[in-house]
Amino acid sequence: MRKSVNRPPTPDVMENQGKEPTFQELINIELIESGEKERLMELLRERLIECGWKDEMKALCRAFIKKKGRNNVTVDDLVHVITPRGRASIPDSIKAELLQRIRTFLVSAAR
Repeated sequence: MRKSVNRPPTPDVMENQGKEPTFQELINIELIESGEKERLMELLRERLIECGWKDEMKALCRAFIKKKGRNNVTVDDLVHVITPRGRASIPDSIKAELLQRIRTFLVSAAR
């Protein structure tokens, strides 16, 4: 069986000590510390299940595995093939809802 899951190396703590965080990193930190990121992730999971996206992705994975053969597919293969399709097929209404929730959070956090 082939190796799977290529992960980037863990960043060196000493490398990042003198570096100022970017605006995006600051927002991410605030989302995590407030617990809002987890709430947004849960909302995203719910919406994707409701619209059938999760079942669609599961069907695509099964079809890919069936086509290539169960012993010839790694997780990395699945991620490589399914990720672009998955991202492209997220309904715009869900993206808009999440973006609005993030904007609302940022406005309330700035006060």
